[in-house]
Amino acid sequence: MPTNSTFNILCLGDIVGHPGRAILQKKLGDIVTEFDIDFIVANIENSAAGFGFNSKLYNEFVLMNMDAFTSGNHVYSKREVMDKFSVFDRLVRPINFPDAHPGKGLRVFEKHGKRIAVINAIGRVFMPQLPHCPFEQMDVALNQLEADITILDFHAETTSEKQALGWYLNNRVTVMFGTHTHVQTSDARLLSKNTAYITDVGMCGAYDSVIGMDKDISVDKFITQLPARHQPVKQPNEYCIGALVTRVNLSNNSVSSVQSIHRVYNETD
Repeated sequence: MPTNSTFNILCLGDIVGHPGRAILQKKLGDIVTEFDIDFIVANIENSAAGFGFNSKLYNEFVLMNMDAFTSGNHVYSKREVMDKFSVFDRLVRPINFPDAHPGKGLRVFEKHGKRIAVINAIGRVFMPQLPHCPFEQMDVALNQLEADITILDFHAETTSEKQALGWYLNNRVTVMFGTHTHVQTSDARLLSKNTAYITDVGMCGAYDSVIGMDKDISVDKFITQLPARHQPVKQPNEYCIGALVTRVNLSNNSVSSVQSIHRVYNETD
């Protein structure tokens, strides 16, 4: 139960491969204690070698006491999960994907007497998928929703599309945090007394990297212009955790405060 006057939410950025999983196994408990966290949302679409997720990792995250999981364009990257979305009852995939796609885009959880809606949406600018309009799809979802707290992970490429949706949903969602670029922006703020926002929350993974991936492969690919498969750093010297903490007033569900977390750890921490 909350020990003070706020319900505290932790939104974790994209977990990238083994480095992301390893640093959260080691440091997540400290962050939960430090910020008195009541509810954890994590984006897990890059958790399996940088692309997708699998059943084993899903269960590992459940054992780490994470409450809900979001995703994005890599949610279906592992074929082994395609027929198992009915059992992934803490996961949401982009709500503006076609209805025939596996999974759900919105789930409602109950914790400490609060009904918490978690929604995932995906952007359309510079994204390979052809999703429905996230603005219109959010209208449909919110018009039918009954919840005390609403959390949206908007998985999108451009800052402008994320900021536009943030303002569009101002006073209609409690938290909107952006994901996908893996680089945290410095604009965590209250859009109003009812909505916390950040354009991109960053990632959890190898810090000495290119967005969590092996920097040598990435550099070489830009220079040679030849195909190469990205992969997470195998033995990082530094790790990072990118996250957002939002404090919601228990009395009226307004937002008391919001702050970003960007922690860097070396391999001996």
